[in-house]
Parts: sequence; C-alpha cells; structure tokens
Amino acid sequence: MNTTFQRLLRVFGVLRHAHGLRVKPFIFAFLFGFIRLLVAASMALDRLFFPALRRVKAKNPIVIVGNPRTGTTFLQRFLSDAGFGAGMELFLMLYPSLILQAILKPLLPRLEKLNPAQFHSSAVHETSLGSVETDDVALLFRYLDGFFLYGFFLAFDDEELLDQFDPRIRDTSSRDFDWLEALWTRSLVKHNAERNIAKLFTLSTRLPQFLKRFPEARILYMVRDPLDTIPSTMSLVTGPLDKAFGFWKKPQEERDRFLRRLYNGQVKILERFHDDWVNGRIDRSRVYFVRYDRMMAEFENVVSEMCAFLGHPLTPELAAQVQKIGAKQRAYKSEHKYDLSKYGLTEEQIRRDCHFLYETFLPPLPLAANSGE
Repeated sequence: MNTTFQRLLRVFGVLRHAHGLRVKPFIFAFLFGFIRLLVAASMALDRLFFPALRRVKAKNPIVIVGNPRTGTTFLQRFLSDAGFGAGMELFLMLYPSLILQAILKPLLPRLEKLNPAQFHSSAVHETSLGSVETDDVALLFRYLDGFFLYGFFLAFDDEELLDQFDPRIRDTSSRDFDWLEALWTRSLVKHNAERNIAKLFTLSTRLPQFLKRFPEARILYMVRDPLDTIPSTMSLVTGPLDKAFGFWKKPQEERDRFLRRLYNGQVKILERFHDDWVNGRIDRSRVYFVRYDRMMAEFENVVSEMCAFLGHPLTPELAAQVQKIGAKQRAYKSEHKYDLSKYGLTEEQIRRDCHFLYETFLPPLPLAANSGE
C-alpha cells in the first residue's frame, strides 16, 4: 500500500464491499485525479506570478499537537485570530495553488456543496471551506494517506491496516513535510504573515522527525482526559459515517470491529508520543503542554505562559481579549454526553489502557486551577 493507486484501490474496495457503493467510487476517483492534476499544474505557475514564494520560508511554525477533541481546534483558531500567525483554511488545503485560489474564490459558495466536511455535525465540530482546519487534511487530499484515511475508510477493510500508518513500519515523514512546507509557504504569502499556526495530530507519532526537519518550530501539545476525548472522537467519526453510509444500521459485528480499531488507533497515537517523550527522543525545551482543564479554568495564565514560550508579546489589547475569553471558558458547560457502552467501551478499560497518560501528563491540578479561582 505504498502508492496512491494502491490506497485508492483499497478505498474502492471499502466503498464497494463495506458500503455497497458501485458508481460513486468512480466519481470520487475521477475528482481526486482531476483535482491533483489541476493543483500540480497551477502550483508550477505560482512561482512565476508570486515571486515572494522564492523569499518566504516556513521555518518557525507553531504546531498544535494532540489527539482529536483535546481543544486543538479552539486553540488554533484563537492563535490565528489573535495574530500569533496564520492558520490554513480548508479551501487552501483542497486548492493550495495561489493562482487557483484566486480563480476559485468567487465560486466558494458553490464549492461548499462539495465540501467533504459537510457530513460533520456543526454542534460537534463547526467547519466550512473558509474555516481554519487541521493540516492533516492537506495530506489526505494530496496523497490519500494518513490516519484520516484509516479512521474514515480503511478501518472497514477486512485486513487490519493500522500498522501501515505507524512511522516505525512505514515512515512518510519526508514526503509529508515537503508538502506541508510548500503549503505553509503559500499560506504565509497569501496571509502576509510571518509564522504558521498549524494543527497536526499525526505528529504525535513522529515528533522527533518533525523537530529535526523544522529546528525552529515550537510545539503546543494538548492533553485532556481520555474519558472525554475518546468517546467524543468516536462520535465525531461515526456521525459523518452514519450520515454518509448508515453506520449504525450495519451488522453489529462489523460495527464492533470498526469501533475497536478506531479505539486502538487513538490509544496507539497517545502511546507513541509518550514513548518518545519519556525516552528522551523529543527536545523538551521546544514543547509546551496545554492541559484542557487548565485552558478552561485559567485561560489567562495559560496564554501568558504560551506567550513567554513562543516569544510573542502579551500586549494590553491581547490581555483584554484573553480575559474575555477566559470568563466565557469558565462559564462554559458542555452539552455533550456520551454513552461509553455505545462504543463498546468502559471507564475501567480506558483508564487501564491510558494509565501512562494519566500518570505522566495528567496529575491532579491544584484546587485553585480546578475551581477556576
């Protein structure tokens, strides 16, 4: 499964055998191939029409890393809006050529109908082609590869393929980082920015490689109780799958196998980062931990610490903005309640399988932080 064509064949098989689709896979393949050719041709012209691409370097990104549902989207959009740098909108990941973006921008409302994120519930994860999104999507669109491909498609395959996305078995870091650098450079030119604000949950499995490639990068690693993140991620994935393919109407054996694989994938991502961290493979001076509970209870303190870590000035204007957001954070009450049994899980199982995360990264907070005082 080392080529795009081989992965495309796997997706074909899943769409046909797991979801009973016959015609749509061919439409998907045609659109995927057409967009890739269009993007490649237009990106080749970018350097002729945008000479700034020869000067701009995406060398010092701020990268938010952490499993889904740990607060990564909130933090990325806050940092982008607050002027720390530029995040990439979903539109830029689909059509990364600056020329192509200029041509297609007037058509954005119509293109929204083809937005692959349309199946997501806006109550769980609000998004659009114009929203800043996770950069992992850019790798899916370009190479039809990565954990998104596994989580939404290949986990349905008869064969267990999770190892194909383990960098210790199949490392695509060089390929992926080249593409991200090309997109980040264009994002800097488009937004007239000096720094990228990226979000890549897949870096949890290959952070040493990334820090070697981008020695000036700074990492914000998000940590949240797996009892909250795991069922929330299960809901985030199965919701679109149910809308698109009727997931909850599939045979229970098929559902259970998929859910088990999705759960194991989440735990594996956590394990890999933890293993690299405790064994000294990650430069700790370049990582700042953002605990979700602290971000909700004492946002002002977290931002102050992040500013010091990132070398970003905490201006009076920014401090006032942060204070308003912090008040909203402390007043926020989540309306999402998840039944672990729906996903074949128990609290004891999650605590047992993720014990390393609790012990290393989630020790009890002081009472003041927990209470928001």
